[in-house]
Amino acid sequence: MIQKGKELYRKYEEIIVYLIVGVLTTVVAWAAKFSANALLFDNTMYPTPYENTVLSTINWTAGVIFAYFTNRRFVFKSKKPMRKEAPRFVLSRVSTWILDVVVMQVLTEVNINLLTATLISAVLVTISNYVFSKLFVFNKKED
Repeated sequence: MIQKGKELYRKYEEIIVYLIVGVLTTVVAWAAKFSANALLFDNTMYPTPYENTVLSTINWTAGVIFAYFTNRRFVFKSKKPMRKEAPRFVLSRVSTWILDVVVMQVLTEVNINLLTATLISAVLVTISNYVFSKLFVFNKKED
């Protein structure tokens, strides 16, 4: 049983570690987002388009900073120079920031509250981030 678990972990290590790092990144990003909501917008659960954009940007910035270093080290175990990877990482995350802003705007416009909209958006963004990181940022075929 333990041996089978080790085999499964080795087989799916990258995805498992990505999910763990993703949860930690989400905690960091959401802590920033909801702290900003409390400090700037009195904890609104139905933000305006402007408030949504500000909160998504704060969420994105905190997440990108944390995610780059943790993905680089623990998930993709990259040895490439940061000057080559970091711009690609940020560019890929800009596209998912746009996705987040659009999803949040659409969902809150149809009266889905901030927490539920954030959860839905996080699932879509997480999947997109993994695909971009795997294919364009930490692509081992370029090594």
